[in-house]
Amino acid sequence: MAKLNVNGKTVDVDVEDGTPLLWALREQLGLTGTKYGCGVAACGACTVHIDGVATRSCVLPVDSLSESDKITTIEGLSPDGSHPVQQAWAELDVPQCGYCQTGMIMAAAALVDSNPEPTDEDINAEMTNVCRCGTFVRVRKAIHLAAKKA
Repeated sequence: MAKLNVNGKTVDVDVEDGTPLLWALREQLGLTGTKYGCGVAACGACTVHIDGVATRSCVLPVDSLSESDKITTIEGLSPDGSHPVQQAWAELDVPQCGYCQTGMIMAAAALVDSNPEPTDEDINAEMTNVCRCGTFVRVRKAIHLAAKKA
C-alpha cells in the first residue's frame, strides 16, 4: 500500500513494489487520461508532472514516490480545460488522432510553467514526445500561443 498525492488529493494505492506509476494511475485510480505508448519512456504518451516536472510515468515505480511528491495528471491540470496549453491546443486544432496529446499537453504545460517565453530551440529541446501524426508544427505554434496566454 502506498500513499500518493495525485491531483491535490492523498490517495491509497494497493500495488506491488516496482509497479509503474502509469498503471497505478490507470488501473487503481481510474485516471485513464495518461496513456500507455511504449513502456520504455521513449514516446511520452504517459507524461505526468511530479512536482511540476514533466515525467514519464511508465517507468517510474510507485514505491520511489512519497506522499510529499505532487503528482498531476491531465485530469488535474485544470478542472475545465482552461489551462493556457489546453486552450491553445483547442484553438489551433493541434491533434489529429489525439492519442499522444495528453502527454504532449503535460510536457508543454511544464515547459511553459518553467519558461514563459520559450524559443523554437527551447521547444525542440524540451518536447521529446513522439507523435506519429506529425503535428509538431502545430504543437510549436500552440506552445507559443499558450505562453502568451499564461
